Amino acid sequence: MKANPIVILAIESSCDDTAVAVMCDGKILANIVTTQQIHEKYGGVVPELASRAHQQNIVPVMHEALKIAEISLKDIDAIAYTQGPGLLGSLLVGASFAKGLSLALNKPLVNVHHMQGHILSHFIVGENKAPQFPFLCLTVSGGHTQIVLLKDYFDMTIIGETLDDAAGEAFDKSAKILGLPYPGGPLIDKYAKEGNPLKFNFPTPRIPNYDFSFSGLKTAFLNFINKEQQKNTTFIQENLNDICASIQYRIVIILIDKFEKAAKEHHINHIGLAGGVAANSALRTAFEQLAIKNKWTAFIPPFEFCTDNAAMIAMVGYLKYKIGKVGNQAQVANARMEFDVYKSS
Repeated sequence: MKANPIVILAIESSCDDTAVAVMCDGKILANIVTTQQIHEKYGGVVPELASRAHQQNIVPVMHEALKIAEISLKDIDAIAYTQGPGLLGSLLVGASFAKGLSLALNKPLVNVHHMQGHILSHFIVGENKAPQFPFLCLTVSGGHTQIVLLKDYFDMTIIGETLDDAAGEAFDKSAKILGLPYPGGPLIDKYAKEGNPLKFNFPTPRIPNYDFSFSGLKTAFLNFINKEQQKNTTFIQENLNDICASIQYRIVIILIDKFEKAAKEHHINHIGLAGGVAANSALRTAFEQLAIKNKWTAFIPPFEFCTDNAAMIAMVGYLKYKIGKVGNQAQVANARMEFDVYKSS
């Protein structure tokens, strides 16, 4: 006898994207994301403006997701939401909305860790095969850079992470130094396609174990650009493609070299890439080449599941709901939330 399908409504509001998804038994029925354009003129996300925009967007985005999924609120089994980490004001909007829905519908809440969402997006039912455990994942975003070892869905251990700035921030800050509009990371990727990645040599930080550091690289990049601009005021315009290619190459090499070391020393052959920076074409290519070189199996989610989205939150919510790990009304938004871990043994 087949069990009744599990339908999850998921809400993601950790930064500046308002997202709602509907999932049934691990398969996405709708995945809607509304991006806030207002931050572009400020060169970065303004937290107060982000939380206000979430308040305006969250209801229409939910109704659009329900319409596309052809699901009504009474059909929902549970409501998943991003509890953290992220911008506190943005998180509060999503958490408060989820709690209100939970009370109104008498449906259970499932609190979700944002970065676990990125990692477990690999298991969304679709055309791509799911990884097997043990599984090593490189999660790269604007706020996080981590190497995570998974022995089961929630048996996760962070074995390496950034000691200061994240790789995504390094991309965006480099773009800002070059005078590119926000968000600059995708523009660096765009211009790098036409450039020579070996034209300019930027340093690789000497950080022990599997940890990362990008603050020194950012400083070196800023000093290099300032020095060259003093000699030639049109240096950036004349060399934009090569500059972008060179800084992107260095960031990617730092990530790939550390990750390869970790995978080899932990004897892992199923590897994954996740997070917003997983949409970077050079990183995706390098990651796939790494797998071919070592005869590993690489897993990279579709683009729509790399950047912030509610489908990944729905996936975590679905997996937690299945094992009875639901949340409650007393839980609060947590800007620095730790991993939610349950050992498999």
